[in-house]
Amino acid sequence: MTTDQTPSLKSNFIIAIDGPAASGKGTLARRLARAFNLPHLDTGLTYRAVAAELLAQNLALDDEAMASEIAANIELGNLDKDILSDHKTGEAASKIAVMPGVRKALVEAQRNFASKAPGAVLDGRDIGTVVCPDADLKLFVSASPEVRAKRRHEELISKGKPSDYPEILSDLRIRDERDASRTDSPMKKACDALLLDTSKMDIETAFLAAKKWANAALAAKSKD
Repeated sequence: MTTDQTPSLKSNFIIAIDGPAASGKGTLARRLARAFNLPHLDTGLTYRAVAAELLAQNLALDDEAMASEIAANIELGNLDKDILSDHKTGEAASKIAVMPGVRKALVEAQRNFASKAPGAVLDGRDIGTVVCPDADLKLFVSASPEVRAKRRHEELISKGKPSDYPEILSDLRIRDERDASRTDSPMKKACDALLLDTSKMDIETAFLAAKKWANAALAAKSKD
């Protein structure tokens, strides 16, 4: 494992990052994974992969049995962010994410991913509360809906894709409400998670703050 200091670890080092869409948690997770030489899993992509398969087969998005079967056979090593990041897939993923059968299958796969040496960085909406409740470091990354919508809008424009800011803002608010109010594993800050509000931060500032906390967690773990 590579950090500013590399104390010997007796077990895996796991960083759990939760937060709403476009809060910056994915970029932050990838940078932390590189900094600490850990594998990274964007758990949102696992739901998008299930949704993409349902859409590809023209299957109903409310068919929990079929969605759960697909989820149980998802290969986490073959998730392509570029392919899975389109708007239609994201909307479909948010709908199937409320299904207990889908969540059960994917949570099991996500836990297996985190359990392998040397650990992992996982980001999503229920990592610190459900998937990895014993993670060494838990972060809840957030930002105002307006800031998040602006980021998503500018990202799409920079890629030459059509974008409508009011529509994005509306979609984010709907997804936030759906994710936070679902019965099974709602999106929320774990009681022992550190809050990182990135509304007024650039990614470098957010990364340095998160890295400082990660170094402290790593140092504490090495003493156990």
